[in-house]
Amino acid sequence: MQAVYHEGVQSLEGIKFGEVEQDKMGDDEVIVKLKTAGLNHRDLFIPNRHGENDPPIVLGSDGAGVVDQIGANVTNVKVGDEVIINPSLGWEKNSAVPPEGFEITGFPFNGTFAEYITIPQENAVAKPEHLNWEEAGVLALSAMTAYRAMFTRGQLKAGQTVLIPGATGGAGTYLLQFAKAAGATVYVTSRSEEKRQEALKLGADKALDSEADWGEQLGGEKVDLVIESVGAATFNQSLDQLKRGGTLVAFGASAGDTVDFDLRKFFYGQFNLLGSTMASTEELHEMIDFIEKHNIKPVMDKTFKLEDYKEAFDYLENAGMMGKIAFTL
Repeated sequence: MQAVYHEGVQSLEGIKFGEVEQDKMGDDEVIVKLKTAGLNHRDLFIPNRHGENDPPIVLGSDGAGVVDQIGANVTNVKVGDEVIINPSLGWEKNSAVPPEGFEITGFPFNGTFAEYITIPQENAVAKPEHLNWEEAGVLALSAMTAYRAMFTRGQLKAGQTVLIPGATGGAGTYLLQFAKAAGATVYVTSRSEEKRQEALKLGADKALDSEADWGEQLGGEKVDLVIESVGAATFNQSLDQLKRGGTLVAFGASAGDTVDFDLRKFFYGQFNLLGSTMASTEELHEMIDFIEKHNIKPVMDKTFKLEDYKEAFDYLENAGMMGKIAFTL
């Protein structure tokens, strides 16, 4: 089958497009013929983690397609079903942390940037009917991550105020829409005036300039919850915007892993600092119910053909997209 895969040198230079062998199917597995696949920043990191002497690995964690074959023990789907790929492998029920053995599609197992993918039957999930193929193909990883961070960990309630730094990427646009649907007041930040205007159109109550003083722009107002995925570049500003007793949930660090902060200010403020990553299959289904109820759709930025992978990866790395990027197959 044709695929975008990584092999050899540990960098983006090791990404290639060509023929790879399709994984064999077990009795409890299904083969999905993919129609679309979604790019995530995770796809930029995997080539640096995949060993140069390891076998080729197909990249990609998000996708949607049609069930092509089913194993002898498969009961939850049938050939011809339209499905999305659940990228959460081995984490079925919502729990405090993922169980031992939890993995994500695309590493260390083959992912979605290919004509076909072989997955456990529970990882083939019915495609939400209100989404087109491009929207369905970019949904799961970012949206389930955002859902767990905001609701399972952050416990967002109607009437609360939430701040989402950098809310114009894939996960950020989900967070914004989720919070508004839940009845919260939503503030976002972005360096781009154009993206701030887009965020306001999506429902943000205020869109702050990331590079100006956030406290001044909020007029001294504090928030109940911050969902932080930027990292070192924004962490202390995020912490400064919390009400006493407020909560900061961190699930990403795209702008730096290591932060220094004032511990005395932290404990006097009675703040809560929580980590989050990915989500369980149970939370994925909760998220799908939520977006169907509220008619929430992914914000689409750009779509590429699979063979144009170099352009797609460059766009993902450098363009600062608004929403999600998809491959079509």
